[in-house]
Amino acid sequence: MICLDCAGDLRPVSGPRCYKCGKPVNGDEEYCRDCGAHPGAFDQGRGIFLYDDRMRYSIMKYKYFGCQEYSRFYGKALYIYGKDMLALWKPQIIIPVPLHRRKQRIRGFNQAELLAKELSRYAGIPVDTAILKKCHATRSQKKLDAAERKKNLQKAFQVVGNPAGMRILLIDDVYTTGSTMDVLAKLLLEKGEMNMNEIATAVRYNIPVVEVIVNNHVLGMVRQWQTLFYGKRYSQTVLNDAVDFVKLADRKRVV
Repeated sequence: MICLDCAGDLRPVSGPRCYKCGKPVNGDEEYCRDCGAHPGAFDQGRGIFLYDDRMRYSIMKYKYFGCQEYSRFYGKALYIYGKDMLALWKPQIIIPVPLHRRKQRIRGFNQAELLAKELSRYAGIPVDTAILKKCHATRSQKKLDAAERKKNLQKAFQVVGNPAGMRILLIDDVYTTGSTMDVLAKLLLEKGEMNMNEIATAVRYNIPVVEVIVNNHVLGMVRQWQTLFYGKRYSQTVLNDAVDFVKLADRKRVV
């Protein structure tokens, strides 16, 4: 475990946060620079501790010096500081960001997987490590800029399971520009269309229903978050995409 002195030096994220990823922002900002320029495919994010020098040193020891016991502290912190958002998001499974098998063999463990399993113990949400795989080894992201990070991750991951209809919580140890989360969210959405929960449930259980979709052109969860926590200061939550729900239902084999 992390000693009390070191734990006391870690700084939880507080104050105004980016609507999208949850990183700290100035009081008059709604989105961080990264999300303002390139909004990720994921719905929302939440960071726990600021990635300052103390946190960077702790993560280095956790990942590169075999301090697996740190996962117990950080997994519990994920639950303590994130349980309000878990109640709002209601995820059905937790998926840790996978490591390439060669890197995991060398390191001996996947740090994100240990965090996910610790969070699972407190939150009672199952962990699934079979849906996502890292099929190509990549360079370390920490010294790359945003464009290099995105290029580095091209075709690095693969969805090998079935995420259809599932509300998924992705877990990683460090979040900087959001490139990894964006890539994984896109893959999961393309594979399982995981936001269409009602249609997916009807297909899975062969329920003979007629579903009526009223499209209010609003990004519901983010809009709800802005209503509850940001005094109804709405931004970028009205969607006017020309989605053909008839074709979508036909693809899901639902009338």
